[in-house]
Amino acid sequence: MKTILIVGIGTGNPEHLTVQAINALNRADVLFIPDKGAGKGDLAELRREIVARYVTNPAGRTVEYGVPKRDAANPDYGAGVDDWHAALAGRFEALLADVPDGGACAFLVWGDPGLYDSTIRIIERLGTRFAVEIIPGITAIQALTAAHGIALNRIGEPVHITTGRRLGPVHDDTVVMLDGQTAFLNADPDLDIFWGAYLGTPDQITIAGRLGDVRDEIVATRKAARERHGWIMDTYLLRKRD
Repeated sequence: MKTILIVGIGTGNPEHLTVQAINALNRADVLFIPDKGAGKGDLAELRREIVARYVTNPAGRTVEYGVPKRDAANPDYGAGVDDWHAALAGRFEALLADVPDGGACAFLVWGDPGLYDSTIRIIERLGTRFAVEIIPGITAIQALTAAHGIALNRIGEPVHITTGRRLGPVHDDTVVMLDGQTAFLNADPDLDIFWGAYLGTPDQITIAGRLGDVRDEIVATRKAARERHGWIMDTYLLRKRD
């Protein structure tokens, strides 16, 4: 039986890799690197750097593959997820044919495979013909709180994790990911915000303060950074002020 290793690689810093992740990458006969197009070449390059730095197994080789695009500007963006997963499952099926019988392969997953990533669900579509192992990684949430020097939760208080599309009134401390529409602009301006982009990378940017005071700065900073890099990954925490 072939083994699929789904390896969390952190949020952009090669030093985010755990010893468990490094050992998993060195077990792999094939390491798969996704290519999301010219605008996101940095994401593939970071994976190449990780392989070059940590993989010492001379038998391990890398295979790059193109990722089908989704139309994030489409208001029904979420409606096409099943079709997109099916397309990726077909691509994964073809990639796995290149893995030797009894061998192992590794998918290098940004952040952690269990948090806002589709790789586990896509692999599940392939059935039980493969052994699957999940190796956790540092998430954008951990990188965000570390960058701001804060704890994620307050004593005895819950934390809510959601997307920009699902952001409503903030009652509990709320982490927002995947917010291409800057939903925080509609939130209570008296909330505190802890915002970060490119977390863990040399390009990391952080802004914090009362939302009403810093939201315009975040919008302008976000726009300029996206134009400069061609892509942006940002995360933020909203909480009621003490």
